[in-house]
Amino acid sequence: MNQTRFLKSVEHTFTDRIFLKKALLIAVPIALQNMLNTITNLVDTLMIGRLGSTSIAAVGLANKYFFVFSLFVFGICSGSGILAAQFWGSGDVKNIRKVLGFAAVLALLGAAVFFIPAFLNPRLIMTIFTNSEASIEVGARYLRIACLTYPFIALSNVIVAMMRSINRVKTPVVTSLCAIVINIFLNYCLIFGKLGFPELGVAGAALATLTARIVELICLLAVMYHKKNPLRAHPKELLGWKTAFLKSFLLHASPVIANEFMWGLGTTLYSVAYGRMGDDAVAAITIATTIQDIVIVLWAGLSAATAVILGNELGAGRTERAEDYSVKFFTLSFLLTFVSMAFIFLIRWPIIGMYSIEPSVAEDVSRCILVFIAYMIPKMYNYILIVGVLRSGGDTRMCLFLDTSGVWFLGVPLAFLGALYWKLPIYAVYALVLSEEIYKMTLGTIRYRQKKWLRNIALEVK
Repeated sequence: MNQTRFLKSVEHTFTDRIFLKKALLIAVPIALQNMLNTITNLVDTLMIGRLGSTSIAAVGLANKYFFVFSLFVFGICSGSGILAAQFWGSGDVKNIRKVLGFAAVLALLGAAVFFIPAFLNPRLIMTIFTNSEASIEVGARYLRIACLTYPFIALSNVIVAMMRSINRVKTPVVTSLCAIVINIFLNYCLIFGKLGFPELGVAGAALATLTARIVELICLLAVMYHKKNPLRAHPKELLGWKTAFLKSFLLHASPVIANEFMWGLGTTLYSVAYGRMGDDAVAAITIATTIQDIVIVLWAGLSAATAVILGNELGAGRTERAEDYSVKFFTLSFLLTFVSMAFIFLIRWPIIGMYSIEPSVAEDVSRCILVFIAYMIPKMYNYILIVGVLRSGGDTRMCLFLDTSGVWFLGVPLAFLGALYWKLPIYAVYALVLSEEIYKMTLGTIRYRQKKWLRNIALEVK
């Protein structure tokens, strides 16, 4: 996009008040919810960080197992959200409830698959990520309790995804805020033994998270079953899936589930490579990732808004407007990227200074963040393109190809070559890993221009 076209696109975007209102009403609450979660993770890391680098590394690696699970659930939510958004655009509440029921069953089955090994043998899980005995011991204590949160998280995420698809985005923010306040308060009490609570260390952090997630799910269910909520349904309305419905769900949602799982598994292998570089390297990348998430939440909100709004338009048969809106979302993303690059550059050292880490680790954190800044343009563009635009029209198999090929053919080999063969420092390995974003941006743009994503998939279930 040359300078003149870009300026015209900016003008066209900011003069379309209807588009901006739709985008902000969905993107801002989602971004705010993710920001609250990021702040919680930051506070968690700061509190656990006072227990030393080993504790940071152990909990960070244990959470990589959760990361794979969360991406599996995100795949279910994202895939089902595509259908729900298009059903909402066509006014089909009945099938939205069917999507909710099917997604909930899949998410709970996934939670069981991840919960069982983590609860029965958490040490075995930890040995996958690190050979540090100290990290294995601490991480196993944390993981055995943390895995109890999985079924609650699975159901909560499905409900939130359905609420977003029908443009009910404020409730998840409120419930997340309540859960976060509880989480931070109990972290303080249970990690350090304050206000009469026992001092449990990393196990206390896991118990705090479990309690907060239970409260969050209870609040979401209470709102969902309010009489005016379209998701309020009798169990029979959530079940009884017809062949046409199952075919459409599996055709469009299963590639998204596979996409997130395979991408998550691949990115988890990055952590396996990092884990062989020592606790300091793991601590550096864990802290850097937590700081980066402060700006990434904006694209989590923007990409979710992209998928919902374009899905609504495509479901209503307005393909030309959907294409126009996609250009405007790309324009917003580019503008936000440049602002965020400057912001994270300026805040990196003030936040790093809050951690009780060695100067060498702090320097590596800063360098990892600078690497992230260098790759922000392609990375954030891919968020909107893959998670938002292509998925909104059901082009999910291409999304699967882009993400999995980028991770498995480029990211994973380069991570292990850099960490174990070339013996590079953590920030250099991180730079190799992020090079996959350029590959995805190139192929993804070609696919976008082919316009195969401009489809009304809600008609397939009619």
